[in-house]
Amino acid sequence: MTPPTKPTKPTTPRTFRIAAIPADGVGAEVVAAGRAVLDALAQDSAGRFSFAWEEFPWGCGHYERTGRMMDDDGLERLRAFDAIYFGAVGWPTVPDHISLWGLRLAICQSFDQWANVRPVRFLPGVPSPLRAADDHDLDWVVVRENSEGEYAGLGGRNLSGRGPGGEVAVQSALFTEVGCERIMRFAFGLARTRARKKVSSVTKSNAQQYGMVLWDEVFRRVAADYPDVETESVLVDAMSAKFVLRPQDLSVVVASNLNADILSDLGSALAGSLGLAASANLNPERRFPSMFEPVHGSAPDIAGKGWANPIGAVGSAALMLDHLGLPDQAARLEQAIAAATTARTLTRDLGGTASTTDVTTALIDAL
Repeated sequence: MTPPTKPTKPTTPRTFRIAAIPADGVGAEVVAAGRAVLDALAQDSAGRFSFAWEEFPWGCGHYERTGRMMDDDGLERLRAFDAIYFGAVGWPTVPDHISLWGLRLAICQSFDQWANVRPVRFLPGVPSPLRAADDHDLDWVVVRENSEGEYAGLGGRNLSGRGPGGEVAVQSALFTEVGCERIMRFAFGLARTRARKKVSSVTKSNAQQYGMVLWDEVFRRVAADYPDVETESVLVDAMSAKFVLRPQDLSVVVASNLNADILSDLGSALAGSLGLAASANLNPERRFPSMFEPVHGSAPDIAGKGWANPIGAVGSAALMLDHLGLPDQAARLEQAIAAATTARTLTRDLGGTASTTDVTTALIDAL
């Protein structure tokens, strides 16, 4: 006879306050899908956690009505939330630099969301253009410096008084030792949690002899503190080729703002579609809320047709759950995604015929 077990203390229910910003185009469709999946997950938790949503109608429509992408007090209002769940920004009637800097980048930079994490996952049932995907279990993460680099916003346009064709534009990249070191240490810490403990640094120091040389020097210094982690430093053009030709060599790829932006999109396309791509914009110190979003853009050509792939948004929700301290629930979402693609419930971007609603239902059923 086994001794009586000590009664377990009931878990205190947790309610997470989430700011939802669907923004533009298919952003509204995939955020609605992600919310439905998250609420189903919470409903199945026996009261252990729940989500309190507040939706903000910001984006290009808001800009056309008010002249601003978000309310004047928007950042102050967002500070109180546990996380931000973002859709997509951009519309043909608003210049991209206005829509991006007025909303998404305004949040990222103001809340010092300096670590952008973009997993590259090859899902069962999703065809990949890579032959290597047939023979290898491919899975890597792109870690993007998200606060400075090429997207620091430094520069200007001048000399327009010279007349047509005489204006000059200067766009400066900013690299600091602090910015380089903190994103690299984040990447090394992530690598230590993975089966293959390796960090690949992406650079272009042969042509950018100041900022990227500083990046290389900081990487070598930081790497010395992680002797258990394999390292390599690869030029961005060579890394683009490596994504295609030797993806099985990758585990954690750390790169500057622009280089990681491009490479992560390449990785998602190789996995089957940008519609699969999830991302997290993290403030690791948790001084501000972090933001979670798919990376596929607002897709005006299919907005409103019910064709949008919600997997990127749901994958981003899994990253949000992990950040909120619910790793088991994040794993359940990842398993639900794999179950849906295994069953070939695929949207048009993946070669299927399923609607956004079809995939959302399949994900909830898989839970």
